[in-house]
Parts: sequence; C-alpha cells; structure tokens
Amino acid sequence: MAEYIPHTPEDISHMLEAVGAETVEELFNDIPRALRHEGPTTGLPPRDEEWVRRYVQALGEQSSGKDLIPFLGGGLYDHHVPAVVGHVLSRGELFTAYTPYQAEVSQGTLTWMFEFQTMLCELTGMEVANASMYDGATALAEAVLCAHRVTGGNTVLVPRALSPWTREVLDTYCWGAGLSVQEIPFGADGRMQVKGIPAGVCALVAAQPNYFGCVEELAGLKDQLGKAFLIVSVNPVALAVLEPPGSFGADIVVGEGQPLGIPLGFGGPLLGLFATRSEHLRRMPGRVSGRTLDVDGSEGYVMALQTREQHIRRERATSNICTNSALCALAATVYLAALGPEGLREVALASMERAHELAKRLQELPGYELACDGPFFHEFALRCPDAEDAAERLQKAGIAVLPPQAFARAGLHRALGVAVTERRTDEELDLFVSTLEGGN
Repeated sequence: MAEYIPHTPEDISHMLEAVGAETVEELFNDIPRALRHEGPTTGLPPRDEEWVRRYVQALGEQSSGKDLIPFLGGGLYDHHVPAVVGHVLSRGELFTAYTPYQAEVSQGTLTWMFEFQTMLCELTGMEVANASMYDGATALAEAVLCAHRVTGGNTVLVPRALSPWTREVLDTYCWGAGLSVQEIPFGADGRMQVKGIPAGVCALVAAQPNYFGCVEELAGLKDQLGKAFLIVSVNPVALAVLEPPGSFGADIVVGEGQPLGIPLGFGGPLLGLFATRSEHLRRMPGRVSGRTLDVDGSEGYVMALQTREQHIRRERATSNICTNSALCALAATVYLAALGPEGLREVALASMERAHELAKRLQELPGYELACDGPFFHEFALRCPDAEDAAERLQKAGIAVLPPQAFARAGLHRALGVAVTERRTDEELDLFVSTLEGGN
C-alpha cells in the first residue's frame, strides 16, 4: 500500500458530484462550526516529503521517554516478546489479512483464530471466546452492554480501583445506553468492598488484579449477584498463577491482551479479550471461528458466528464493531503457543518474584511503604514522603513509573505505581532503590 495517494482536483470534483455536494466543506456541515478547526493544523508552511520525514524523525528523537526503563503498569506491561512472534507476523500471507470471508482461501487465518479462542478459554476457565476486540477497555464496555441485554438491569457496579482510562470508556458506553454506574469503594487492603447488591443491577465488574495491583477476592461474589452478571477484567499473564475467573462463576471474562507478545509501543496497538459461557454465545460481540467437516469429511475452519451489524439485522446485532485486532490476536496466539502453559507460568512467577523483592527493599527505606496491604501480583502502589519528587528523581535516573496523578484519579493519593516484569534486571532494581534512597 502506498504511504500517500493524493486526490487531484478532478478526482475531488467527481467524488463531490457523486455524493451530491458542491464543496468539501459541505460534507462537514453536520459538525457545529464551533467544534471545527479552521486554518492550518501545524502552523508550518508546505514542505516536501523528505523535509517532513526529517522533521518528524527529529521530533521523535526528542522524546524524553525513549531511553527510560519501564517500571510502568496500569494495564500495559513490558514483557519479553520472543523473536518467533515478529517472524510469523511479518509473513506476507498474514500481515495483510483482513476478515476471512471466504473460508476456502482463509484456512490459515481461521485456524489460528480458532487456536486463539481455545487458548483464551483455557486461560480464563470459560466455555467460548471470540476472535478478539479492539482493546481491553472496549471489551469491558461491550461485556456490560451484553449483561444489560440479558438481565434487563440498568445499573453497573464498578470498583473505584479500576483503571481511570478504562472507566472513561465504560462511562461513555453506559451514558449512551442509559445505564447508571455506581462505584464500589476499596479498603485499606486496596480491594473492593462489596456490601449488598442494590436492585436493578445488571453486572458487577471486578478487575483481577485491580488498578493498584491488588489481587481481588472473587470467591462468593457470584452468589451475591443472583441473575446479575459477574464480569472480570483480567491481566492474562496473572492467570498463569491465579485461579481462573470461570472457577468463581464469572459470566464474562475480558482483558487487555497486550502482555501476550505485543510491545508497549507508546500505548498501542492493543488487543481486547472476551470470553463467556456457552449460553451467551449468540449475545457475544465480535467474531467466532469454528471447526467443521467439508463434504469429503476433511477438517476445516469457518467463520461460525458474526453478530455484528454488517452481517445481521441491525436490531439483532450485538455490536457495531466492524473489525478486530487480528494481527495483535495472531501475536498473542504465537506467543502463547511458543511459551506453552509452563513457559507462561515461568514468566508470571519471575515477574511476581522480582516485584515482591523490589517491594521488600523499598519498604526498608525510611518513609516508604505499600499504599495497600492486600496481596499483589507483579505491580504495587508505593506510598512516598513526596511522591511527585520521587517520580521526578526516578525519571532523571532513567526510570519510568506510574505517576501519582494517575493513582489520584482512582482515589489513591501520595503513591507511585510500580510494575515489575521478568525483563527487569538486578541492576535495574538496584538503580531504582538507590535513586529513592539517595533522596532521603
């Protein structure tokens, strides 16, 4: 595909004539003028392509984050990506693939999609999964809409200790659907405190682990909900060492699949995970690949279910999502296949052990303590004498953490977010400790 395909004035004229508009501006009349930007967008004069390339490259080289050691968390994590992932993704028959409408020429794509769904079910303890969604936030929002359609309830219970960015997406979806969102407070252990379920609830959302890194207690939650859904948003790597949500009666399990073989990439691209119980299969958004036999009795794969507006009547559609993060889902499939269950468990254990080692050392520094005393996986909230100053000193030392402002949005103050994966070395842990130690 060409990087830039210009339209000539003649092209534009023909297109405007076809849609019945006289000018390009007329196409945007539905947008209030107060919301439209007038004039140049950059303030720069027109330049040739080579100048623009050099200019943008120079801007990128000014990035203060390009050399930082990522102890970042909050939903995206710096795990090692095996070379085989990039190798498979770079194959031409895969990186140009889109929706496999024609099964007879899409067996490779449909096969890995089936494998992706299977591995996701094994991880989550659920019965069916779709072939991915945009990201973890939209997957959670779609899960809530599914619960609303099934139960008829109009209230969603959401933990305060949920990622603020995920919460923004969820709030937007709920506003559009006319749903009420009620917060569940967290206690001193950082975990949500569920005290009674009000009438009219369609779903209770739990994050596992939550935004503060704490492992939630899922046992008994479903028993309190009755017909309301238990929706669990997971870190998939954590499921290598934690009991799967399906064991606790979860109705839907969603999550952000970025930790499964997808680089951080300054916040994208991402991968939405969505798994549920068989009874909700036809209410599940997205696409499902299925295995079948052809007329000759040979095994083959087909697109078994597509409950989106493009394929069925609008009033019966579960979602208007028009694609999925297929290439990212392929990356996750290759990653999981390459590591296997034991390999993923090793990644989870190494991350957890290093995180607990660092937390122990930091708590030995005067004035530093864990902000939550609940159990955590590989991420924790660190309370500091001066969190702003600590974050600044760490950044100057080349270390990136989740800043105190991010936690403040979730109701936790004077704390930094620290995530540790298997990639963090002993030298990097030493640098982290010595940087904060030097400020005391």
